[in-house]
Amino acid sequence: MVLAALAALTVGCGADILAGDRTNPEVPLWYARPNYAMEIFAHRAVTAPSRTSGEDWERGRPEIDPARKRVFVGSSDHGLYALRAGDGSTIWRFETLAVVQSEPLYDSEMDYVYFGSNDGALYCVRAQTGELVYRFDTGAEVSRKPVRAGENLFFANAADFLFSIDRRTGKQHWQVHRTPALGMEIAGYAGPAHDAASNLVFMAYSDGHVIAYSGADGSEKWSPVDLTAEAEQAGGESPRYLDVDTTPVLDDGPQGRVVYVASYAAGVYALDAMTGSRVWANDKVVGATDLLLWKEPAHMPNPNGPDKGGPMVPERKLLIVSSAAVGLTALDTTTGRVVWQNKVPEGGVTAPAPVAGALIVGTSRYGAFLLSPRNGKPIDGIDFGTGFSGTPAAFGNRAYMITNAGVFLGISVSPPLHDKNECGWPHGATPTNASCRL
Repeated sequence: MVLAALAALTVGCGADILAGDRTNPEVPLWYARPNYAMEIFAHRAVTAPSRTSGEDWERGRPEIDPARKRVFVGSSDHGLYALRAGDGSTIWRFETLAVVQSEPLYDSEMDYVYFGSNDGALYCVRAQTGELVYRFDTGAEVSRKPVRAGENLFFANAADFLFSIDRRTGKQHWQVHRTPALGMEIAGYAGPAHDAASNLVFMAYSDGHVIAYSGADGSEKWSPVDLTAEAEQAGGESPRYLDVDTTPVLDDGPQGRVVYVASYAAGVYALDAMTGSRVWANDKVVGATDLLLWKEPAHMPNPNGPDKGGPMVPERKLLIVSSAAVGLTALDTTTGRVVWQNKVPEGGVTAPAPVAGALIVGTSRYGAFLLSPRNGKPIDGIDFGTGFSGTPAAFGNRAYMITNAGVFLGISVSPPLHDKNECGWPHGATPTNASCRL
């Protein structure tokens, strides 16, 4: 089944994409499909079948603590698990009142873990023992990752509330709320993004609006941007779904500081982070559920490739859009132009995660795949028959995922190069101060 899906992925890269490859002559860090590029080093069931609540998926993304070699991941059996990164064995488990389908946030300074539950609360527990520090009740599902800024935590719930609380005590600083677009939204919602330089918090809502707030007091810093109106203007009629379910992503480009957001119906936008004005838009990439800013640092040419000894390869950036409608799309961050698009096999697709110079992504029906960031083509794949709904997490050359059957996986990735560094990264791709061993 994996081979068939790999073939389908390859066919999904259309003629326009191949033409784009010919106009982009630099040698990619990945240039050939290796044998056994993905290897399972940890495999264990974490979800107790007797304790699940009718869920047939696991949406939680793991959080990695590389210094202490721990991985934190939620489960539909109501628990948050702390696992050893080397073999997936359990350190502790903390139980909540409902399924835990959120991505935790690890605070290395406090050695705390913050995470949400479908019971409507944000939890703070001690990472060493799993002991509860505090529980903050919000009244609605909390499934997006919190954001830390100094002593503050920013997080959202499924009822379109945005909160700011003290990270040590859970005391609330402020909250804002927009009325949800009831009956006009799909499952899922966005989380916040924070810009340290301006102390702005960016949030997107189910009614199609994107807003920037002051991190200090929650006041609006620019007028709400209505992406629903953008879709109506482009299409001539009101869209059926209004949602902006993607967590905003910040970036610096030629136009200055920008924030990327995606409306389910209106497409993908780059907005000026200080004013909210449009920098560019791509209304063809619809159905977006997640955004990833992929960066490849400047590096020397692949010493095993045809251009060895050539000039320095400059830094590259792509905005990778995950969509149930069109699969994975890579956009040029300067113009919003499609660089490549891969209509993954039938079924949903998770957001990808960068690992060892490539991208690892889960699909709901055909397992997990390793893709080339240059053109979206497959390098390798694995399939356990249950699929993936949760986004992978990666550090160095190791990735962690949880299957829809509740099986936790540790996957090592071997680049198809002979001279790779101690982290398993392609030549020249890792900053010199990176410590990648888990």
